[in-house]
Amino acid sequence: MGEWFHDLGITAITVSSVSMAQYFGEAGWHDITIAFPLNPREINRINEINPNVSLNLTVENPEALGLAGQRLTRQVGVFIKIDTGYNRTGIRHSEFEKINVLLNNISRYNLTKFKGFLIHAGHTYQCSSENEVLDIHIDSLKKIKELKEYYQKAYPDLVISYGDTPSCSIAGDFTGIDEIRPGNFAYYDLMQVNIGSCSLNDIAVVVACPVVAKHPERKHIVLYGGAVHFSKEYYLENGRKVFGKSIKLDGSGLNHYPIEGTLINLSQEHGILELTDPIQFNQIQIGELVYILPVHSCLTANLLRSSFVQYDTNINPII
Repeated sequence: MGEWFHDLGITAITVSSVSMAQYFGEAGWHDITIAFPLNPREINRINEINPNVSLNLTVENPEALGLAGQRLTRQVGVFIKIDTGYNRTGIRHSEFEKINVLLNNISRYNLTKFKGFLIHAGHTYQCSSENEVLDIHIDSLKKIKELKEYYQKAYPDLVISYGDTPSCSIAGDFTGIDEIRPGNFAYYDLMQVNIGSCSLNDIAVVVACPVVAKHPERKHIVLYGGAVHFSKEYYLENGRKVFGKSIKLDGSGLNHYPIEGTLINLSQEHGILELTDPIQFNQIQIGELVYILPVHSCLTANLLRSSFVQYDTNINPII
């Protein structure tokens, strides 16, 4: 998938782990940011990444930075992680004293260079409407502006890196932001549909699950597709957990249409698909494949590790 973007002229990529940085570095990408807080136990692996890669790390505390600075053998750019309200990782945008400590420490080492500030407004994933996403995005822009105005005179080349799938999919104003990291926009998933980031037909990944049993009295179809394939991510629909939705594809694969099947429970390998429409229930036979849209495509893609790509007649990837 990275090659499709590479061929379109995209030269920079964000990854979430050192192993992914190694992979894409060997695949010819020369501008890579690891958007996960620096793990000091992986410094040796970081040093082994293709030396031709312009590599950026993400830090939020002086302890990890200090351990890295003592052991790095390659040049790296350093993003400081800023928290604009997600409350997962990062320094609050107004905590200038903490930010200054990191800036001073970055300048102490010959192989670390301050790159800028990295923001992930992940609290948009808790939204259920476009307006909620936009409210968070506007608030983040305000905080980014304050941060940038405070430091830009001393660091005129600083980069503001911003990204979360809902904001990058819905918002139109990215004033003050130098680069965006749109997350899983290449796949999308049911969670993003639920938030309002995309439509159902924008989801570009399905999991083909074999039917292994049927229980008409419960309207349940048992699938070979469980937590090891989907994780246990879910969202609530009318107070009930949804782990996936079954769909059928049209002949070309260009569009998919929902049917009444809901993945209501997962164990390690089992998935329980509830299908209340008797006609549709009877149409699905043991041994057939049922196609499930995942709640979180990032986790599903990581767990399954491989995929089949379908192309249309113009040789454009469509699934």
